[in-house]
Amino acid sequence: MTFATQPNASHFVNGAYLEDTAGTPLEVIYPATGAVIATLHEATPQVLDQAIAGAQAAQRHWARLSGMERGRVLRRAADIMRDRNHDLSVLETYDTGKPLQETLVADATSGADALEYFGSIAAGLTGEHIQLSGGDWAYTIREPLGVCAGLGAWNYPTQIACWKAAPALACGNAMVFKPSETTPLSALKVAEILIEAGAPAGLFNVVQGAGGVGGPLVADPRIAKVSLTGSVPTGRKVYASAAEGMKHVTMELGGKSPLIVFDDASIEDAVSGAILGNFYSSGQVCSNGTRVFVHRAIKEAFLARLAERTAKAVIGDPLDEATSFGPMVSETQLQIVLGYIEKGRAEGGRLVCGGNRIDKPGSWIEPTVFADVTDDMTIAREEIFGPVLSVLDFDEEDDVIARANATDYGLSAGVYTRDLQRAHRVIARLEAGSCFINSYNDAPVEVPFGGVKASGVGRENSKAAIAHYSQLKSVYVRMGETEAPF
Repeated sequence: MTFATQPNASHFVNGAYLEDTAGTPLEVIYPATGAVIATLHEATPQVLDQAIAGAQAAQRHWARLSGMERGRVLRRAADIMRDRNHDLSVLETYDTGKPLQETLVADATSGADALEYFGSIAAGLTGEHIQLSGGDWAYTIREPLGVCAGLGAWNYPTQIACWKAAPALACGNAMVFKPSETTPLSALKVAEILIEAGAPAGLFNVVQGAGGVGGPLVADPRIAKVSLTGSVPTGRKVYASAAEGMKHVTMELGGKSPLIVFDDASIEDAVSGAILGNFYSSGQVCSNGTRVFVHRAIKEAFLARLAERTAKAVIGDPLDEATSFGPMVSETQLQIVLGYIEKGRAEGGRLVCGGNRIDKPGSWIEPTVFADVTDDMTIAREEIFGPVLSVLDFDEEDDVIARANATDYGLSAGVYTRDLQRAHRVIARLEAGSCFINSYNDAPVEVPFGGVKASGVGRENSKAAIAHYSQLKSVYVRMGETEAPF
């Protein structure tokens, strides 16, 4: 099967598509039908070496440019990406199975936002002057790290490639990016667009493969920084490997985030937040608020409205813009989710709606809601990464905060209430890095994104990302004679 937006080869290295059929074949499956839409090949050691060596050469040239010149390239890439949003969104839908209704507004568009944002601030990445006593002074220089390795997840392949590439390139680095082996296509188009926008060959390379490629990439001594979006178990392995080389890291990992709905909340708005925090992208979002704590006084009303609106999900062809709920990304992930649903049933959760595989080709499952969930149930403790929403009861503010924080994760948290004093008070006590008040899962590039505890290290997006893709050099300047004790 071929389509207009399909990339030309498995890898993008040194400014051009590159094929090496010696690598292990990698089938790309369209989740909506189960059809194989492309066969790529994993990067061989030779391809990986070419990518890293090319990145080194390009980085030296790129770092000598001014921030203004680098930013101009990134902004041009953003414009190209927006011009091609429809084709890129179709490719993203083929890659992930997400409905075109979603990919048109949430994938390439957010990638373009990242390129524009970091392209716009590249010229302002300056150091500072520090006045000292006796007429001495010091200054700082913000320097690039070198070659960065980016490891992507399969839920937002275009967005994640840009979230990592844009700040890295703005700071004067180069990048070798490895997409998830499940969704390998979209990042190739990002690389193609950057070359068209004027980036030097080798500045952003894409190599394909699973852990057998990612491991050597992270461990290579030419890599100065590693940025991963993935699961906590993968993050621990990558973090440990990077530590061997004392490399900079950004880890954007999983979550089991709380969404707290107080009794004075707008039920309609809170249901909207729960849908966005559980069923968007078929529940395959790391920041999802999968533990929905609902005040006992409004629980049944909340559940009734949630079930009513969930029944309105349009499940169908992802390329039809009327479709609002798509398949899981793969059969493997579908089976994982079905296993959690069975555990929810077995451990006493009340199934409000969904819970079944949809009888059609591809990896389809119904949006699922459990009520009467308790903190000790498996579905309330472990990250499912699928469309499974758990509703837990609560009565008191202090109690729900303690329960919300009783997790190893700390990526996101949300609060729905009309009492803004309470909203800020509760958010201040929740142990999470990316929080929401009367909203959920917004991720504008201007705002830092990342977690605490097991959910990660560092921040993506906003000015905060600059600190994770650059390092400071301090220079002390003595204006008088140098004294010494002997």
